[in-house]
Amino acid sequence: MAPPLLSLQGVALTFGGTPLLESADLSVAAGERVCLVGRNGSGKSTLLRIAAGLAEADRGEIFRQPGATIRYLAQEPDMSGFETVLAYVEAGLGPGDDSYRARYLLGELGLTGDENPASLSGGEARRTALARTLAPQPDILLLDEPTNHLDLTTIEWLESELKSQRGALVLISHDRRFLTNLSRATVWLDRGRTRRIDRGFGEFEAWQETVYAEEETERQKLDRKIAAEEHWVRYGVTARRKRNVRRMAQLSMLRETRRTERRATGDVRMAAAEAEQSGTLVIEAKAVNKSFGDRQIISNFSTRIVRGDRVGIVGPNGAGKTTLVKLLTGNIEPDSGSVRLGAALDMVTLDQRRDSLDPNDTLTEAMTEGRGDMITVGSETRHVIGYLKDFLFSPEQARTPVRVLSGGERGRVLLARALAKPSNLLVLDEPTNDLDLETLDVLEEMLGDYTGTILLISHDRDFLDRVATSVIAPDGNGRWLEYAGGYTDMLAQRGTELAARTSSVRSPTKPRSEPQAAASAAPAQAKKRLSFHQQHALKTLPSRIETLTKEIAALQAKLADPALYARDRGTFDKASAAVAQKAAELEAAETEWLELEILREEIG
Repeated sequence: MAPPLLSLQGVALTFGGTPLLESADLSVAAGERVCLVGRNGSGKSTLLRIAAGLAEADRGEIFRQPGATIRYLAQEPDMSGFETVLAYVEAGLGPGDDSYRARYLLGELGLTGDENPASLSGGEARRTALARTLAPQPDILLLDEPTNHLDLTTIEWLESELKSQRGALVLISHDRRFLTNLSRATVWLDRGRTRRIDRGFGEFEAWQETVYAEEETERQKLDRKIAAEEHWVRYGVTARRKRNVRRMAQLSMLRETRRTERRATGDVRMAAAEAEQSGTLVIEAKAVNKSFGDRQIISNFSTRIVRGDRVGIVGPNGAGKTTLVKLLTGNIEPDSGSVRLGAALDMVTLDQRRDSLDPNDTLTEAMTEGRGDMITVGSETRHVIGYLKDFLFSPEQARTPVRVLSGGERGRVLLARALAKPSNLLVLDEPTNDLDLETLDVLEEMLGDYTGTILLISHDRDFLDRVATSVIAPDGNGRWLEYAGGYTDMLAQRGTELAARTSSVRSPTKPRSEPQAAASAAPAQAKKRLSFHQQHALKTLPSRIETLTKEIAALQAKLADPALYARDRGTFDKASAAVAQKAAELEAAETEWLELEILREEIG
């Protein structure tokens, strides 16, 4: 096995009276791909900061190979003191690093480098921090929630970029598909200790269930042993005093073990307070148009949403997702066309912008908006501490200021506050940001049981697949199309990746003025290089071609059965149509790939 570039052994850290880390280990060798998982508040970010040398442990052994470069991406990077985005990114370069790579990455991520860090949106700030972290091409990348605030196109680009990196990677993320695609080993931080398997995240959840089952078995054995010793104390022979003293000491030790054992935190209990049922029709939009200046955001869009639908809305940052939701919910008027809302709608919106939380409020004040210790959940009045327990907050945290909560804990506060209000229409804007995987599971189950209607903006592909019944996606030039099913179903129906059909949508959320656009276009034209979307298509088209080839071969094998036509005419017709459709998609993909390859060779 290769020697580690980074090694943490027996790391312990205590905040207040409760140990956050008791005996945490983390070892990373050259080229390894490790995901670090655990519940919100378990200490994942703290462990990563200790690994990066930005925080100190109470005890433990820490080794960093001399000369190895480590770069850390924080959830909330500090960009103060820098006049431009480029200056911030270049400040992260070391001696001998290529300064051009800073400009290259900013360009790939849709930034010019001239932006003021103080005026960046959440997505722009995240892309800037990523550029600074990736630019030096370090030996070890430590990434804490890198996909937060990124659109799907950028997430797919980041996946591809990280796969091409030769350095080691330690990754914290709530995005299941991102973790599955990138990780080759999993470290689980649970109750202050770590466990590791040398398999990717795709096998983590089955392993976790096995560990919990083994713990429960051991706990039952300990309970039986304590019961047997207590029976002996009450009814056993007392003649041999020395033996009796030893057995009493053993019983005391067993009881102490049982008392001090750190058990897994209870499950989140999440339920939305539901209002009276709405009418069958919830939203109907007909030929809706919306522009800002010369930019067409929505062009001739129509949809009909009925009670019980779960509609996902996806697209690059700046494509107009929020504008579309505001139109559909009646918060803004269309330039032309009509939007009709159904009867008896009670709408609750979950906006993941954390500025709605006052950092100086206590957890109780944030939940009750300063109105005592009781909270109304639907039609029921509950004590705030009991309600907070449903979202995994301890009674001791009730007086904790919001500013010391982790990102995931603040996400749970926003969810708890929104779900307490009665609704039959939930509008969720990036609800998965910073939530741990177990909370995501419970959120998915809650949304599955919710009898009302859901509008969901999300960049989490797995979450969309599990929740959405249809997906609305941009198709360029203000056109939006609705597809049945989740994100994967949408891609299958489009026949191309999301990036390939939205190349006209820039990543930055703020449109640039014409002089700025012309100024930035001139050097790009002089440089003459493949765009981000073209590079992304070059990387993804071969796998798309391979998949289509396999699917066509499987369908042709089915059609090769001479008895299929007579036995099942419907299946034969469907398979024949599918072969024709996929053959056309294959031809289009091969043509696009060939054209891009020719262009790449001409440029290079």
